[in-house]
Amino acid sequence: MIETRQLKKSFDTQLVLDGVDLRIESGESVAIIGRSGGGKSVLLKHLIALLQPDSGDVLINGESIVRMNERQLLRIREKFGMVFQSAALFDSMTVAENVAFPLIRKKKFTPGEIEQRVTAALAMVDLPGTQKKNPAELSGGMRKRVGLARAIVYEPQILLYDEPTTGLDPIVADSIDKLIIRVRDQLKVTSVVVTHDMRTARRVGNRVLMLHEGKIYANAAPEEFFASQDPVVRQFIDGVADAKETIL
Repeated sequence: MIETRQLKKSFDTQLVLDGVDLRIESGESVAIIGRSGGGKSVLLKHLIALLQPDSGDVLINGESIVRMNERQLLRIREKFGMVFQSAALFDSMTVAENVAFPLIRKKKFTPGEIEQRVTAALAMVDLPGTQKKNPAELSGGMRKRVGLARAIVYEPQILLYDEPTTGLDPIVADSIDKLIIRVRDQLKVTSVVVTHDMRTARRVGNRVLMLHEGKIYANAAPEEFFASQDPVVRQFIDGVADAKETIL
């Protein structure tokens, strides 16, 4: 369903992606890990064409999206739901209005259909009855859930998660992990989860990919990945800094 071929991207003189090759099958759940600033979110944005590569290709269902115009990309982006790190809710809108936003933009649904879909999406993320609340009234975990409800409300084929548990305490993070797994299993979506959280990577991914120095350095099932004795993989899993690294 998702493939990148020798994907390269630089910002000014900084090389971020240096020939990324990956393939994600339909229905898979893949966790992408790597160091801060290592290009994980940049890679995610290429999958939905929010960024264009310097070279290489991105294919969705076998179709290259790199040279598509904005009109063509609208059709591709309808396959995706995106859960942003900050939830990216509109503070001036209620929970229901935030979740309904993608449906209203499509102009294909009646008010009754929109209400029904919003209610179902909020129930899926364990937030029934919150339609009239404002984002300011919600906890961090609840805001993440609303962001997920908005991502699934129009029934996408692919869900992209950018650091879904960042800033959450371990108990709330655990509930978000379980929710990602539930959504994956019940909706049969393909999931790509960018995360620093080793517990999340271990639990939500059928495979774990490690991005290192601009390339996919490791690619394995969670059991194999977390048992790896490769020094680069082991250092990241154990969270051990190099002796030469200075904390700023």
